[in-house]
Amino acid sequence: TAALSIANIVKSSLGPVGLDKMLVDEVGDVVITNDGATVLKMLEVEHPAAKILVELADLQDQEVGDGTTSVVIIAAELLRNAEQLVKNKIHPTSIISGYRLACKEACKYINEHLSVSVDELGNDCLINAAKTSMSSKLIGVDSEFFSKMVVDAALAVKRTNVKGEVRCPIKAVNILKAHGQSALESVLVRGYALNCTVASQAMTKRITNAKIACLDFNLQKVKMKLGVQIVVDDPQKLDAIRQREADITKERIAKILKSGANVILCTGGIDDLCLKYFVEAQAMAVRRVAKIDMKRIAKATGATMLLTLANLDGEESFEASMLGSAGEVVQEKICDDELIIIKEPKSRLAASMILRGANDFMLDEMDRSIHDALCVVRRVIESNAVVPGGGAVEAALSIYLENFATTLSSREQLAIAEFARSLLVIPKTLSVNAAQDATDLVAKLRACHSSSQTDSKFANLKWMGLDLVNGVIKDNKVAGVLEPTISKTKSLKFATEAAITILRIDDMIKLTPEEKPDAGQSYQDAVASGRL
Repeated sequence: TAALSIANIVKSSLGPVGLDKMLVDEVGDVVITNDGATVLKMLEVEHPAAKILVELADLQDQEVGDGTTSVVIIAAELLRNAEQLVKNKIHPTSIISGYRLACKEACKYINEHLSVSVDELGNDCLINAAKTSMSSKLIGVDSEFFSKMVVDAALAVKRTNVKGEVRCPIKAVNILKAHGQSALESVLVRGYALNCTVASQAMTKRITNAKIACLDFNLQKVKMKLGVQIVVDDPQKLDAIRQREADITKERIAKILKSGANVILCTGGIDDLCLKYFVEAQAMAVRRVAKIDMKRIAKATGATMLLTLANLDGEESFEASMLGSAGEVVQEKICDDELIIIKEPKSRLAASMILRGANDFMLDEMDRSIHDALCVVRRVIESNAVVPGGGAVEAALSIYLENFATTLSSREQLAIAEFARSLLVIPKTLSVNAAQDATDLVAKLRACHSSSQTDSKFANLKWMGLDLVNGVIKDNKVAGVLEPTISKTKSLKFATEAAITILRIDDMIKLTPEEKPDAGQSYQDAVASGRL
């Protein structure tokens, strides 16, 4: 019951015409979102079985990035139908083995019959997959513009590793958010954009053929560690001590500059004394760089991130091999903010998106939508296969599994038939959310898929899915409503596993901690309560 109520919360946000949720936490912060995983993450769920579904949405978000709402809805529907079977005196073990078998057959059928390779459809299918992912989100209206931007960003960071596998690390795409202007003013920048400016206005704003040093410590006047005391007899020596404190940092900077570094990124502060040396050397120094940005820059440029300059002998040194290199580092004014952009990094490509929007809620939701779309494009690039969206896969699987169930003569037959019925919850919910007649549309959809599986003349009907804007059925392969195959197979596997986990539980035993008497009660209270 708890699991079903969780699914009901996110049910109305499924699909291209799904509605958004507004979440207000105890501090009063507002989040407006359509992303199932975000909604469930913000709910404070107490019930252990419902927690499994929240974790399930989170897992789908990490693995695939999209399809978080549908995975929760399928899992809850599987549980609802399993409950009916249990009431009809069918043992949970039979249901579990039936569900497992159905899930295995479903994944096999998707890979063999419903999946289309990207090479067959051409490069447009990447844009179409990104559009499909964005269609249910806030930026669905401008999906034409954003899908191109997302695909360009994903292709910019695409690379092939040693084994010859194509990898697309979307973490290399940095997303920055800036207030003001319309969403269509968002830009894609080739290179890594940093939300920082140079430490001093006297520094150069552009350096070509940059050698980058990444430092994870402060470049400030050295202070003695806590608890270290210096006892001085001669007041003349005080000045020498102060001078030495300044000189230590000066020597460090000299070592860094001597190695050929002309761009210094520092996670800590750089004080004015040290800035002077950088300005004289015509180097560019940036302070207070976020650690996560620093790690990505070090990876992209091939630099080593240093916590200290000390080497194994205890001496301070800085080798030229620790530097990263990039074609150009430049400070540009984009929108209203000044940003530092690292262009053409040596070892890996990087891309950055600067999103514009009216307010924080809009920008946060755009960020989540872009992240989901990036994940989808990455999955399509890596797995090289897509399936039609809009309820086509679920309807086809439902028909196939119903026919498959009739070939079995064991108890699993009933469980597989229920599994087939459960999958129809996706096209039903999609059409209900679009204010269309669900019964009519799903019946037509099933009729198409049934004839495509039984009669080879109608084989092309297997691409049919729902067109929710016009309330009709159309060929989604031609219309370009596509999703990565891996997204569908994983969501089926995850949903089945979660349903099985909850089905295996027959009793819940809650251990309440023993109540201890309050310490600090007075003698009179103890006498009055009869403890003494």
